[in-house]
Amino acid sequence: MSRITTHVLDASRGRPAENVAVHLQTGEGATLDSGATDADGRISDLGPDALAAGHYRLRFEVAEYFAATGTPAFYPVITIDFTVEAGEGHYHVPILLSPFAYSTYRGS
Repeated sequence: MSRITTHVLDASRGRPAENVAVHLQTGEGATLDSGATDADGRISDLGPDALAAGHYRLRFEVAEYFAATGTPAFYPVITIDFTVEAGEGHYHVPILLSPFAYSTYRGS
């Protein structure tokens, strides 16, 4: 399992958000890896097995997802900035998505 994983749930449809493009970036915006959510809304192999301590970002390209579902939405992109601490293990960063809101937390 990679150091960073994510899960996108579409609260407005009551199911996982499939085919959402996600980019793992440094705090400065350089892309380290990219992927798309699977049928369960998950990406379990985003990024390298090891990351240096520091500031990172997940960039969720949700405009394309909502367009594909025919849903008008307010946020075209959602970015979640977080800090990787030295000696910490896996970071799971999920989002609960709707057309006009989102929430996130550090999962397990």
